[in-house]
Amino acid sequence: MLGLGYDGDLFILAFDHRGSFVKKFFGIEGTPSPEDALRIADAKTVIYEGFQGALEGGVDRVSAGILVDEQFGGEIAKRAAAEHLTLAMPVEKSGQDEFDFEYGDDFGTHIQHFEPTFSKVLVRFNPEGDGTLNARQAGRLKQLSEWLHHEDRKFLFELLVPAEPQQLASVGGDVARFDTELRPHLMRLAISQLQESGIEPDVWKIEGLDRREDCEAVVEQCRVAGRDRVACVVLGRGADTAAVDQWLQTASGVPGYQGFAIGRSIWWNPLKAFVDGTLDRGAAAREIGANYARFIQVYRAQAS
Repeated sequence: MLGLGYDGDLFILAFDHRGSFVKKFFGIEGTPSPEDALRIADAKTVIYEGFQGALEGGVDRVSAGILVDEQFGGEIAKRAAAEHLTLAMPVEKSGQDEFDFEYGDDFGTHIQHFEPTFSKVLVRFNPEGDGTLNARQAGRLKQLSEWLHHEDRKFLFELLVPAEPQQLASVGGDVARFDTELRPHLMRLAISQLQESGIEPDVWKIEGLDRREDCEAVVEQCRVAGRDRVACVVLGRGADTAAVDQWLQTASGVPGYQGFAIGRSIWWNPLKAFVDGTLDRGAAAREIGANYARFIQVYRAQAS
C-alpha cells in the first residue's frame, strides 16, 4: 500500500455542516435565500476566525486543520489554502442516508479547483444492514477512492454505523449499550467490508469509543494487510465536553490514532449566541478558538 496513509498529528476543526446547519442552526426550511446564504457564510467565517485565533495563541499550524464545505465556506477554503493550512472538504451530498456525490460525476473538477489536503466523505454503513444499499454506496466510494489515489490526493473517511432495528432490540433498545457492546465490532466489520470493496482511506474518522481495547482493534483493522500508515482520528458526534474528553483520552496514545475531527462540540454554543445576538463576534470567535485549543490539550496530555 505504497503512499497510503498519513503521518503526524491531525487536529481538524470541522464545520462542513450544510443541511443540518441550515435547518437546526438557522431554522431555515427548504433552499436558503441568497440573504440566508450570506448569513450562513458569515457565521462560518466566525468559526474560521476562532481557528485563526487559536493558531495565533500557539496551536501548532502543522497539525491544525479545518473541514469546510464549498457551498457556504468556499471563500474560507480559498483563504485556508492560500495560507497553506491543512484543508479538508466534503464530497458527499448533505443530509442523505445514502452516500452520493454532491456534484455528480463532476466531483473531480471541484476537488481540483480547491486543492484540499483531504477529500472527505461521511458514510452511514452498517455491515448487517441493507446489502443492496451498501453495495451501491461501495461502488461510488470505490470510484472516488481510485480517482483520489490516481491523482495522488488524500482520502478522509467518516464512518457512521447507525443501529439496525434488530440490533437495537437485542440490547433492549438501549443506545448506550449498543454503542458499548455492539458498535465496536460492527465498525471493524464495516471497515473490513469497505476495504474488500476496494475503498482505501488514508485517514478514518471514527466515532468515539469507550474502551481502549476497542480503539486498538479498530486500528488493527484499518492497518491490516500492509496499510501500516493509515491513521484514525476521533469524531465528536456533537456530544458534550465530558463525553468528548473521554473519547479523546481513550484513543490518545493508541498507535495509529493521530488526533481528532470535532465540530459542533467546539462551536455550537458560542456561535449560536453570536447568531442570536447575545455574544459579540470577537467573543464568539475567542470562545471557539479556546474550545478547539482545549480539546487539543486534552488529547495531548493523555498521550504524554
